[in-house]
Amino acid sequence: MNDQPEISFDNTQYAFAYKSDKELKRAKFLFSSMGKPWLIKLGLAITPLAIRWRIPFTRSIIRNTIFRQFVGGETLEQTAGVARKLGEYAVQVILDYGVEGGDDGEEGFDHAMDEFIRVISYAATQPNIPLMSIKVTGFARFGLLEKLDSSVADATGTLMARFAAALQNLTADETEEWKRVVLRMDKICMAAEKGGVGVLVDAEETWIQDPVDVLTFLMMEKYNKAKVVVYNTIQLYRHDRLAFLHDSLEAAEKKAFILGAKLVRGAYMEKERRRAAEMGYASPIQPDKASCDRDYDAGVAFCMAHLDKIALIVASHNEYSNLNATHLLREKGLAFDHPHIHFSQLYGMSDNITFNLAKAGCPVSKYLPFGPIKDVIPYLMRRAQENSSVAGQTSRELGLIEKEVKRRSLRV
Repeated sequence: MNDQPEISFDNTQYAFAYKSDKELKRAKFLFSSMGKPWLIKLGLAITPLAIRWRIPFTRSIIRNTIFRQFVGGETLEQTAGVARKLGEYAVQVILDYGVEGGDDGEEGFDHAMDEFIRVISYAATQPNIPLMSIKVTGFARFGLLEKLDSSVADATGTLMARFAAALQNLTADETEEWKRVVLRMDKICMAAEKGGVGVLVDAEETWIQDPVDVLTFLMMEKYNKAKVVVYNTIQLYRHDRLAFLHDSLEAAEKKAFILGAKLVRGAYMEKERRRAAEMGYASPIQPDKASCDRDYDAGVAFCMAHLDKIALIVASHNEYSNLNATHLLREKGLAFDHPHIHFSQLYGMSDNITFNLAKAGCPVSKYLPFGPIKDVIPYLMRRAQENSSVAGQTSRELGLIEKEVKRRSLRV
């Protein structure tokens, strides 16, 4: 399609049109602070403790700085205002109820399931919220997933065959517990199908990922027949995930369902490497960034070559990866708004990518978490760590913000 507009991620007028001068200056201060490694290290150490010990003013400080930048609000109602504002600029939203893993018991897991369904019910009423995100650890005990994953690793054959063997290692109580996990997942996906909302299943740590993948496959087989309801998240910073993507398509073809694939680079790199070193096994993480980038772009190209069978979400903050995806669409003569292509970035980051893609007519979303401050602290800590550890991320964000502040100051 030769009439598609050229896309530039340097256009800060489009990138920050939704931010007031005050909001832009607040973002500038935050990213300036995040550019100081010592300050991030200190914050990562004391913030969780300050929340737990209820130190005065801690919540207020967090709410008006990092929380405001990266989170939609403490409640779904507060987050709705952010979603509406993004919608004014043709940016869609992926809602994420900010519950993290924890052994909260069956009552807590049922509550998390109910909250996910409540999010789906709300999203179904909104024109710019086509997707929502879930974490299996929100409604499944970590220890159960870990035991299943360990048993899968000891078996042979395909993933589904190994998982079937792993189920035999559960006690009677654990078997019933797993059945409840499957039932919760099914209720969530059933509500999503009914409401016309897509469900993105977040990736987890490698030592619990296999049962998450199996659960997601089961739901895709059931709900992705005529349209895509369920998406798996594939972390390409793992050196085995490109092959896993190929195997996933093969499984989808055999079971006659559409593969939903959200491609990310990854979120647990330091934790994964540290655990591998401590426990003496080979790291599952790519040896270097170049290898990760290579596999990510190969994954996008593979999905693009099979868009009739794969619904792809390019979830990346890498400018090249996003531009490359649009170039592949051009080469194939496909529209930017092809029904099996979507782009996504985290709320509070890479606005230059999101809003310029939206301006060009690409379907693009902000991943928008919400929840009480104490519940989203783990998410916020990852965002702070990510911006400080990814080479050039903070400086790139800060440079674009400063460019827009200067542009606005020169307006007549």
